[in-house]
This record gives sequence, C-alpha cells and structure tokens, in this order.
Amino acid sequence: MIFKKYGWESALLILLVVEILGFGLVNPRMLELNVLLYSTSDFIYIGMLALPLTLIIVSGGMDISFGSTVGLCAIVLGLLFKVGMPLPLAITLTFVVGGLCGLLNALLVIYTKVNPLVITLGTMYLYGGGALLLSGFAGATGYEGIGGFPDSLLDFANQTLFSIPTPMIYFALMTLVFWLLMHKTTVGRSIFFIGQSERTSRYSAVPINKTLFIIYALIGFVAAFVAVLLVSYFGSARSDLGSSLLMPVLTAVVLGGANIYGGAGSIIGTAIAALLIGYLQQGLQMVGIANEISSALSGALLIIVLIGKSLSQYSGQIRHWLKQQWLKN
Repeated sequence: MIFKKYGWESALLILLVVEILGFGLVNPRMLELNVLLYSTSDFIYIGMLALPLTLIIVSGGMDISFGSTVGLCAIVLGLLFKVGMPLPLAITLTFVVGGLCGLLNALLVIYTKVNPLVITLGTMYLYGGGALLLSGFAGATGYEGIGGFPDSLLDFANQTLFSIPTPMIYFALMTLVFWLLMHKTTVGRSIFFIGQSERTSRYSAVPINKTLFIIYALIGFVAAFVAVLLVSYFGSARSDLGSSLLMPVLTAVVLGGANIYGGAGSIIGTAIAALLIGYLQQGLQMVGIANEISSALSGALLIIVLIGKSLSQYSGQIRHWLKQQWLKN
C-alpha cells in the first residue's frame, strides 16, 4: 500500500541505495558513515533550494533567478558586515533582500502576464548584475570575496549535532516544513489547483495572487538562508556563490516527480532526488571522474527524465492502440 502510494519516491530511494553501493564497490570509503554524512555539506543546499522551487513548478510557474539571489544575498551580508553593521542585523537584512527578490518576481509574473521563465531570466541577470556591482563597491573581486567573519557565523555550517552535520539537520527540518505546507494547508491545496488550471482556480475563488506571492517569497527567503550557509561554509562572501546551482536544483525538482507544466509534484521525491544528485557528484569525484563530466551527467539526467515523463503521458494511449490492434487480429 505504501509502495503504491509513494511508488516514484520508493523507486528513487532504491536507486539512491544502489548508487551508493555501486560507488562503494569502486571506492569502499563511500560506504563509511562519516563520509556519507559529512559529504552532504558539499551539496545539501541544492536540496534546500529545490524544496521551494517544487512549490513554484507545481503551481505552473518557474524561477531560474534563485542562484543570482543567493549571490546577491551573500554579497549584501558581506558588505553590511564590512561597513560595521552588527551581524544579527546584517543577517536579518539579508533575509529581507532575499524576500524582496522573490516578491519582485511574483509581482512581475502576476501583473505582466509574461511567462515566468522569461521574467526570472531577466531578474536572474538583474540580481546577478547587482551582486557584481556591490562586489565592485566592496572591492571583493575574484575568488577572495569578503572575509573576516566571526566564529559565531563560521560555526553555523560547520558544527554537528549528535554527530550529524547541522546543514543536514536544517535540510531535514525544511523538508518537513515544506511537506506540511504542501500537503496539509490551504496554501498547498491552492498550489495544486493553480497548477492544474489557473482559469478554473480563478473561477473557484482560489487566492491565486496571494499564493504566488507566498511561494515566490519563500524561495527568496530560502536563497538568503543558503547564502548565509555558504558564507559560513566557505568563510567568505562572494557574488558567485550561487552561480552553479541552477541545473542541479532544477534536475532535483523534475527527477523528484514534479510536472514541469504544473499540477503535480512531491516534496519527499524532491528531497530524495537532491540526495541522489549530490551523492552522484560525490561518488564520481571519489572514483576519480572530473567535475565537468559530473555536470554533464546531471544535465543528461534531466533530459532523460523529461523525455521519460513525456513518453509516460502517452503510454496509456499506446497500450490502448496496441490492444485494439490485437483484438482486430
């Protein structure tokens, strides 16, 4: 019964176990518990961003600006700290910036009626350009960034709780929160209704604008959180911290079961898919395969999943046609 209800998620979980065991056969260190736990700190932020993006894609929307939002929030945090602002206030304003980026996306999507992909493509360059501009003002060029943060911030992403890295704990809590939001609240129901048919949702008095503002603001807040996490992890604030996140995050959402056209998706599936992609990258590195090949495989995985989902939509029609042909003969 559980497998039938969570069939895709169960398949992903089995694939995750097979993947880890497969890499473990080549490099036994991959099977060590400490390696499995601590390696998540290198990729778990992919899953964090994939969770709110799942809500947006299920609603029929899209956001490809979150990577630039991460970079902008990171450099804002560094700049505010550099000018002498107390760290708690700087972090608070960083979250405000992230939320405003998400709200601006929602505002443009709602009132211009332009495709969200086009809107967020524009804001991706807007936020990325803003991050570079602020970097220039702060003199943070290249890979150096803005450093000198206190230990209280640096420990945020580099501590453990019961031998579990804190970023993994943050991710688990976020998964629970987004699962509850998507499946146990009116906001979650509205997200599915909008994704299935925005016109029907409008006639059914579903609060479309309110729902879109909430979910786009959420990905902005999560981007700000990821920015703080990455600044803590690397020890410096740079405008390029989110530059490589787009493809793996999108792949995690689609691989997790979200319909790219809206109306269907799974938070649990997204969370497992993020681990699947992260351990794929880690495993390839541990067996000596270059990062460039790892990125190419992530892109190929996204294409394969999209093709597979498209074919599955027609599988019922194909089976019906074959049955008709068999009956005729």
